[in-house]
Amino acid sequence: MSRPDLSRVPDFFHGYISKVKEDNLMSGLKSSTKNLFDLLKSIPSEKHDHRYADGKWTIKEVLQHMLDGERVFTYRALRFARKDTTPLPGFDENLFAQTAKADKRNWNDMVEEFVSLRKATEAMFASFDKEQMEQSGIASENSTYVLGIGYIVAGHVNHHCQIIKERYL
Repeated sequence: MSRPDLSRVPDFFHGYISKVKEDNLMSGLKSSTKNLFDLLKSIPSEKHDHRYADGKWTIKEVLQHMLDGERVFTYRALRFARKDTTPLPGFDENLFAQTAKADKRNWNDMVEEFVSLRKATEAMFASFDKEQMEQSGIASENSTYVLGIGYIVAGHVNHHCQIIKERYL
């Protein structure tokens, strides 16, 4: 399976897709998984609640955002792969961050949750055949498709890993 057709993905997500260098979705997902877990292991505990500026998310809130985003994106991919044509709503990432209570969560629990979630993400995308990868649908009032969402999932993690490295550490 080649890289996604960017004309089938909202412009907003092109930046995430560009952060995936691999030409194969499964390789891209596995690479982003490794990048994330290598980074998470390297973050000292005193940095977990660090924010680089007033009003910005803490590292724990960024991790929670990645968890939430992964769930939303993979749900969309599943619905589209199953040929469900129901338009799906967007989600307010800032509202999610404000109400997730990441500051009350245990770091190791969050990391383990992402390990499980990413395993499930990889298994789901590996289960899709070419026809399912090409299915499209409407999410946040924009047309997109399953292969594009897979690259968005990988690129979203790569994007936030880069932000953590550049602004938090």
